[in-house]
Amino acid sequence: MARYDAPSRRSGGQKQNTFFGGAAILAAGAMVVKLIGMFYKIPLNNIIGAQGNADFNNAYNIYAVLLTISTAGLPVAVSKLVSEANAQGRRNQVRRTFQLALGMFLILGTLSFLVMYFKADALAGLMNDTKAAPGIRALAPAVVCVGCLAALRGYSQGHLNMTPTSVSQIIEALCKLFIGLSLAYALIKMGQPPEMAAAGAITGVTVGTVVALVYMVISFFLARLREPGRSRDVPDASGDIIRDILRIAIPITLSSSMVGIVTVIDSSLVQGQVQKALLENPACWELYQSFVDFAPLESAISAWKELLTEGTAATMAVLSAQAEAAQAALAAGTALTAPQEGALALHTTLESISRTLYGNYSSALTIYNLPTALMTAITISVIPTVSGALARRDRRGASRVAASALRITALLAFPMGVGLFVLGTPIVQLLFPKMESSLAGPLLSTLGLATVFVCLMLVCNSILQAYGFVNLPILVMVLGGGLKIFTNYNVVAMPQMGIYGAPAGNILCFGLCLLLDLLLISRVVPRRPRYLPVFLKPFTASAIMGAAAWAVYGLGSKLLSSAPEGGGPAVLSTTGNAICVLGAIGVAMAVYLVLVAALRAISRDDLALMPKGDKLARLLRL
Repeated sequence: MARYDAPSRRSGGQKQNTFFGGAAILAAGAMVVKLIGMFYKIPLNNIIGAQGNADFNNAYNIYAVLLTISTAGLPVAVSKLVSEANAQGRRNQVRRTFQLALGMFLILGTLSFLVMYFKADALAGLMNDTKAAPGIRALAPAVVCVGCLAALRGYSQGHLNMTPTSVSQIIEALCKLFIGLSLAYALIKMGQPPEMAAAGAITGVTVGTVVALVYMVISFFLARLREPGRSRDVPDASGDIIRDILRIAIPITLSSSMVGIVTVIDSSLVQGQVQKALLENPACWELYQSFVDFAPLESAISAWKELLTEGTAATMAVLSAQAEAAQAALAAGTALTAPQEGALALHTTLESISRTLYGNYSSALTIYNLPTALMTAITISVIPTVSGALARRDRRGASRVAASALRITALLAFPMGVGLFVLGTPIVQLLFPKMESSLAGPLLSTLGLATVFVCLMLVCNSILQAYGFVNLPILVMVLGGGLKIFTNYNVVAMPQMGIYGAPAGNILCFGLCLLLDLLLISRVVPRRPRYLPVFLKPFTASAIMGAAAWAVYGLGSKLLSSAPEGGGPAVLSTTGNAICVLGAIGVAMAVYLVLVAALRAISRDDLALMPKGDKLARLLRL
């Protein structure tokens, strides 16, 4: 667990550390990166469409697990060990730690590259989306660069220099934005299929890691030139340093990577269960009749069933086995049998429909993930700030920071979740005009409820880790992830639910995680925060805000709707929807801010932990 103890106010006029403390630059950089990411993902979904979006996300989910492993615990461990050695003046220890860490990252990155590049087809098959293979291969070189980046970032942070990390992350994001979007757009214009456009978009990610690595290497050597001469200290044995790195990194990595691992498993299961339901239970077709043409699927199923031997059940297990045999025959260069051809054609048709459905779900997930990005500043700051207070034996101060972190998170998470719930479909229509809003909109509304749980859970995890309970969040995430997988496996297969049931797993998973985290905090954290005062006022203000947003949008849509030329019910134009959405959001924000001030939902102590918080407190008369 990394600790950056906050320095006290000194006579020289040095400013007192705020809640964001030494992590302020990292937090600001992360926010810029998330903002750039928003401008990347939203137009990307409209460029590559639902199927390309599914291929992109399936490839990226595989990469994200390896990315988390490389960039979660290991850089924190390196920065902590480098910081400690630096404080002791052990510059040889610093260099030795960095060298060993770089070697570990290179080994990990090389292994990940080999798996992603040479086993791309198998990984895509694991995700029930064979079209994701080009994107997985395009991402493979990035994992090697990410490993080196992680070592360099950890080294820089260990010297309390956060700027190179933030700048390199922004470089990555900008390359992804401009190069990725440009390649995706060009490939679509050239008539390439969605999966190739998705691979082009992903290439921007790989290029970004390469450019960022070049910047970090230059920054590293410039920093080395400014360092004093060699030290006379004797570094610890290599085995001891490696053990120290792993001791710190493994718990944090496991905790951080659980979300990515669960996402990969869940994505695979959801798409697999959608395909199974489409084949074995045609009653579910009614859910998607308005935007899916089922004539090709019906024809493919009939043709396949005619080729089955008598007594063979027409199940997904049988189809998958035949499709795998067909793929193996193609790879071996042998001719396909008639049953294999029929099975392959049907499997391709099922996969195409599931890619469309999952691509719409992924567009909802894109918006759903934005609020959690805003939690970065808080989660980054909780661990070092609380750890610093505990190191000074200031339990009251640590409790005050923990309570403020929960309250500030609630003040942000509740209105964002309620806003998504109330305006899910209009927001999809505004941001993703090429998506099926009748599908993605309800999915986003349901995911809005899960947003609140996710944001609060992330901060709770940071609080537990700051108090030294690094393994408890891992156990909690395992339990929540298991519930999510179990729920989605069963609910998505239900003909009356289908993919509309996929967000249910998110709600139950993160709701359980939050509940368990709050119970654990109440048991293991001294002077635990009082939950009712923390959550009640933000919830009340958000509920009233949501009602205001719903009313404003409903009234605006009635006023701006017009009947089409051929007759029929009134329709709200794209421009009208945009005006109504933005107007509803503007009114909602104003209502919420007034209610927060009127209810005194935020305290002077909360604001005092923020930059310029004292001035804001005086402005609000707190």
